[in-house]
Formats: sequence, structure tokens, C-alpha cells
Amino acid sequence: MERIPVEIDKDWLSVADICEYMDVSTFVVTSQLRSGNLPAVKFGREWRVSRQDFEDWINAQRAEATTRAQYELDA
Repeated sequence: MERIPVEIDKDWLSVADICEYMDVSTFVVTSQLRSGNLPAVKFGREWRVSRQDFEDWINAQRAEATTRAQYELDA
């Protein structure tokens, strides 16, 4: 499976950057951040996600979904 590159010209992404990129609400992104599923750092009230961590997370989610789908087909 080909890796999905995140082509955003920032090293650190805000919640708004991720929402725009993924076309999801802030609730979806902050839920992932609060649960610890998406690695991030918090500066005061603002979350920041390393672009590399975000790219790794997206690709890990994709690989997991593909594996889960294959398992369901084989079952």
C-alpha cells in the first residue's frame, strides 16, 4: 500500500489545519487529541500536531482499516 503524504507547508499543525485537510469538524479532531490517539502537544489552550506525526497517524489508521476489512472478508 502506497503511503499517503501530507503536503502542508508547516512543521506544526493546528486543529484548524487538520480539520481543513481532513474536511472534518473540530470535535472529531479534538476527540482524537484528547484520547491520545493522535500525538500532540498542548500550548495553553492550543493543540499542535507535528506534520510527521499526523502523516504517520493517517497511514497507521489506513493500514489498520485495511487489515480490519481483510479480516472481515476472510471470516
